[in-house]
Amino acid sequence: MNQEFLNPQKVLSELELHENMIAADFGSGSGGWAMPLAKRLKEGKIYAIDILEEPLSALESRARAGKIFNIKTVLSNIENKGGSKLPDESCDLVLMTNLLFQCENKNLVLEEGKRVLKSGGRILIVDWKEDSPLGPEKGRISAKKVKETTKELGLKLKKEFKAGDYHYGLIFEKP
Repeated sequence: MNQEFLNPQKVLSELELHENMIAADFGSGSGGWAMPLAKRLKEGKIYAIDILEEPLSALESRARAGKIFNIKTVLSNIENKGGSKLPDESCDLVLMTNLLFQCENKNLVLEEGKRVLKSGGRILIVDWKEDSPLGPEKGRISAKKVKETTKELGLKLKKEFKAGDYHYGLIFEKP
């Protein structure tokens, strides 16, 4: 049996991307999502936001080596109010991939995603399925719970999809 793990290229193809979009990658780490996204958003910009300096530094080096110049790293804690350091309604897209399970205050992170989104902007949430045999033991949030919370925030579910064998994928839109 061939198991499919998370494939950023495949997941990103679930989104309607335009070359000039402005995106934020919350909890970007060393750029596993920001790098493939930057290649698709050739005229756009990606804010790679993480709480740790080391992965952001690695991402900057990888981007330079790959001649990718549309990624801006931001050292910040998105679990703080205004934590992305981005202006209100400044982004077309927010990525939250393998992020929510790590967050103490998941609602605040979702609120921050909504705050920075333009009207019509989208949030991509990819996280561990509750029943996945792999992944973290603590902190998982079900797709159902994410949908309930985002509905309370006034976000609309646009698409739900399987993001590999161990993850779910959800795309929400800000009206």
